[in-house]
Amino acid sequence: MPAGRVLSVSISPERGTAKTAVQQIELIPGSGIQGDGHAGEWHRQVSLIAQESVERVRKPGEDFEPGDFAENIRTQGIELHTLPLKTTIRVGSALLEITQIGKDLREHPSIFELKGDGLMPREGVFARVLQGGTVMPGDPVETASIPGKEA
Repeated sequence: MPAGRVLSVSISPERGTAKTAVQQIELIPGSGIQGDGHAGEWHRQVSLIAQESVERVRKPGEDFEPGDFAENIRTQGIELHTLPLKTTIRVGSALLEITQIGKDLREHPSIFELKGDGLMPREGVFARVLQGGTVMPGDPVETASIPGKEA
């Protein structure tokens, strides 16, 4: 079972903007992250990106801060974008279901232009909150179930 950890957690009150790193986030079942612009009853309540994805696009001397790709949660040690849809992942005490991989760049092109690469459209992962909880840097990230496989 692949396992990783949370590197950072970030929020923004508005959609389509870079997010600001915070010490912890509170995930609410069926809604998303308290205080984040993406909260609501829809399939993209939480956005995640793996540090491994960030490293693939990083040029020498370039540094990306938490939230720079408009991600709520940045992870390390688990290639999120390779997991199938409907995979459930445990992030700290919360349980998420992967609902979308990648994003249409036309929705918010300005955030991607700032970073010079459409990383979120290719490797960003979106999820719905099934079980709430508090998530903070250092928390474990692991698959709970993978469709068609035992995790």
